[in-house]
Amino acid sequence: MNHFIKSNKYSRAALVLTAAMALGVRTLLAADSPSITGKISAHVPTSVFLEDLTWPELYHAIHDEGKTTVLIFNGGTEQRGPQNAIGGHTFIARATAEGIARKLGNAIVAPVNPFSLNRANPSQPGTIGVSSAVFTQLNEEVAEQLIVDGFKNVILLGDHGGGQKELRELAQKLDAKYESAGVRVVYSDGPYTKANDEFDAWLEKNGYPPSSHGGIPDTSELLYLEGKNNWVRSDLLPTAVGDAPRKPGEPRSPVEKHSDTGIVGDARRSSAALGKRFIDLKIQLGADQIQTLLQAKSSKVTASGSQ
Repeated sequence: MNHFIKSNKYSRAALVLTAAMALGVRTLLAADSPSITGKISAHVPTSVFLEDLTWPELYHAIHDEGKTTVLIFNGGTEQRGPQNAIGGHTFIARATAEGIARKLGNAIVAPVNPFSLNRANPSQPGTIGVSSAVFTQLNEEVAEQLIVDGFKNVILLGDHGGGQKELRELAQKLDAKYESAGVRVVYSDGPYTKANDEFDAWLEKNGYPPSSHGGIPDTSELLYLEGKNNWVRSDLLPTAVGDAPRKPGEPRSPVEKHSDTGIVGDARRSSAALGKRFIDLKIQLGADQIQTLLQAKSSKVTASGSQ
């Protein structure tokens, strides 16, 4: 009996020691990769905006849910006529980015940059612009930080005319720099150039007056998006007229002449219904173009790797 008790004690001790050693090995193996078990709230976030997430939620989204695409959308802070809120470009960019991210299904939206290539005007205060160099450097550093965070597809976009050239050139530069690491950086003008051209053509075809800055497209988008925010002073719509805009077919200029009202064109027939049509178009063209760009790059990488 004593021998059995003694042997049993030794057996239990051996089991405890074995379990402890196994736990130690697992701990050492896990040390190489961060564990977020227990750090994710029971509340599952539905937001696609990076700033709404906690770091464990973002880590989980990238590494477990495959959300490896990030949208860097540039808005703008500038006067948009007497009837429109100054932050219009940023409000529109944020809504467009969210729509594109949800349509893609594997994307996160970085904080929208509220500054574009522009210059303040004391007669129409509110514009806050930055230089081409600062704009480019800001987007470059943000993109590289997000690459370090683990994103594999970085998409550069903008809602303002000034900066489109810079974003295109920066995407080419960063794509070449990080291609060997399996990271893709692309520029999408679907929500800007393509969407503006198609919407302008639709407006002309349907008898609407041409307009650009602070006109029907801008004002209608804000009417659709504003909700209870009162981003459009509707009582000023009956007088929302400015200088004649560019003629159909003429290239868009990042800097256009603004009248005393700050409007280029005629915004009087703006509506939430037109705004929804335009926003939906931006989202669809943006998502389609991004998917095409990424697929083309994937095919190129696959083809070069098989040679």
